[in-house]
Amino acid sequence: MRRIRVVLADDHRVVREGLRLLLSAQGDMEVVGEADNGEAATLIAQQQRPDVVVMDISMSGMNGLTATERLTALCPDTAVLTLTRHGEEGYIHALLRAGAKGYVLKQSTSDELLNAIRALAAGRTYFDHAVSDHLVGNLIDRRGRLPSGKQLSAREEEVLRLASRGLLNREIAARLDISIKTAESHKANAMNKLGMTSRVDIIDYALLRGWLKEE
Repeated sequence: MRRIRVVLADDHRVVREGLRLLLSAQGDMEVVGEADNGEAATLIAQQQRPDVVVMDISMSGMNGLTATERLTALCPDTAVLTLTRHGEEGYIHALLRAGAKGYVLKQSTSDELLNAIRALAAGRTYFDHAVSDHLVGNLIDRRGRLPSGKQLSAREEEVLRLASRGLLNREIAARLDISIKTAESHKANAMNKLGMTSRVDIIDYALLRGWLKEE
C-alpha cells in the first residue's frame, strides 16, 4: 500500500517531534521532511513533492499564509493542511484564499489531524469539527471557492490595516481624508466580512497577513 507522504512545517521542534511520532505510527503515512519556517517548507515540498504539507501559521521568517500561497503555486499537486490555534472566520477566509485545502485546530484530537491528512491525500477538503458547518458554509460555495462577496474592498483593507496599528476612527479618517462616519462604516464592513468581533481579532488577522511587519 502506498503511504501518504507528509511534510511538517512548525517552528517548534517539540511540536514537530510529536507530530512525526504520531504520523510514523500510522501504517499509511510517512514523514518525508520537516521545516521550521515557510521558506524551508516550500523548498522541501518542491524537492519531495509530498501529498500533504501540515502547515503552522505563526512561524518566524516566512509565515504559513505566505508559504501556502507560494507552495500552492509551485506544487499544485500538494495539499496544504493548516494547523493552528485560531478558529476565527477571518483566518479561515485568508487561508482558503491562499490555497489551503484543510484546517485543523491545535487544540483538537490527534484523530482530527489524521482524518484531515487522509482526506486531503484523497483529494478532498477537510475542516475541523470545532469549526461550525454554518461558518464554513458562509466561506465556500458548492465548488469549494470563496464567494466574491467576502473580499475586502481596497478601502476596507486600508482602514483595517490602520486600525490594526492602533489608530482610532478619527485618526484613520484624518489619515485617509474621509469622514469619521465613513471610516467607521468601512471598519465595520471589513470586520463583518471577516467574522471579527473585537480589536484582538483585527490584530490577530494583521499578524497573519504580515501587516504589522511593514514599515
